[in-house]
Amino acid sequence: MMTNAQQLRDLPAGADVHHEDPTAEGHGADREVAVASQWQLTWWSFRRHKLAMVGAVVTLGLYLVVVFAGFLAPYAKSYYSAEHAYAPPQAVKLVDDEGNWGLHVNPQSAEQDPSTLQLTWTTDTTAETDLGFFVKGQEYELFGFLTLDRHLFGPADPTSEEPVYLLGADKNGHDILSRMIHGTTVSMTIGLVGVAISLLIAILLGGLSGLLGGATDTVIQRVIEFLMSLPAIPLWMALAAAVPATWTPLERYFAIIVILSLIGWTGLAREVRGKFMSVRQEEYITAATIDGAKRGRLIFRHMLPQFTSHIIASLSLSIPAMILAETSLSWLGLGLQAPVVSWGVLLQEAQNVRVITTAPWIMIPGIAVVVAVLALNFFGDGLRDAADPYKH
Repeated sequence: MMTNAQQLRDLPAGADVHHEDPTAEGHGADREVAVASQWQLTWWSFRRHKLAMVGAVVTLGLYLVVVFAGFLAPYAKSYYSAEHAYAPPQAVKLVDDEGNWGLHVNPQSAEQDPSTLQLTWTTDTTAETDLGFFVKGQEYELFGFLTLDRHLFGPADPTSEEPVYLLGADKNGHDILSRMIHGTTVSMTIGLVGVAISLLIAILLGGLSGLLGGATDTVIQRVIEFLMSLPAIPLWMALAAAVPATWTPLERYFAIIVILSLIGWTGLAREVRGKFMSVRQEEYITAATIDGAKRGRLIFRHMLPQFTSHIIASLSLSIPAMILAETSLSWLGLGLQAPVVSWGVLLQEAQNVRVITTAPWIMIPGIAVVVAVLALNFFGDGLRDAADPYKH
């Protein structure tokens, strides 16, 4: 039986090859696949993975939140109302008691029991705080240089003294929804930057180890084994605790990235080493070497593309692992600290069981962590399968 490529070569000169839907049945679909480019095959393979498509959409949405956090958040991350500490979430209403239409919430007030000191929140149904879209509010910087004051939604009256807490407030009266949105910037970028650094270290050391072998391979592998033998959480805690407390939040942010990167490269380096050792024996590598190809061209042009899917698979797991590591360190108080806002910092209050009992909404930032990790894993799984479409 002739292959699709042979059938295309046997077509009469000038024959028209129609580009039909590759998912459709029939001989036309086989022709389309036979002449498709690598990128087309990868895309067709990826879009058949439904969970990967969902993960891609969610991941893209999260990184759009990173870019437009100031616009999407109703308040700045520093905004607070001390009178509304641990205020519960407010319900958004479309119709008031008199039948008038319009988005609004009812203000809340707290009364403290003098004996138990427990707060009891009551809703004032006779008053309303109107909500709107594209409303004026606190100023923020978009892209680092554009100063704007328009927010996607929030109180219609920017001078209103009644705050709107759709997801509740923390112990200082900060809006949890706004701080979750601002925290996305740190929590999602720390994974990208950390994985980029880990990837460079892994390809450099793993590639040298697999390509050169000998004493170089022995030294690099002993270093990897030593790092992998160390328990991860105590090592993270020790390195994070070594960061000087006098450092600025920005310096501490980059320190956490470097710490996570220095620990997270070992597994990927071993995979790169193993692939280099197997690929360097292939005939096309021997032919390229005889043809005079330099070592850099051998690595980046001939060897690395052969196991792109394995690198993608490792990276897809590394990014959520970085996010979880930062969240864990910050939750323990050894990672990022206020005034930096990340999901881990927001979850620090969840260490107190009594607080969780009285104000369970402070656990809501944990939902963002779960959604981000699942989306990145689904997305990475689809990329891993699509990176080598010829196996399907």
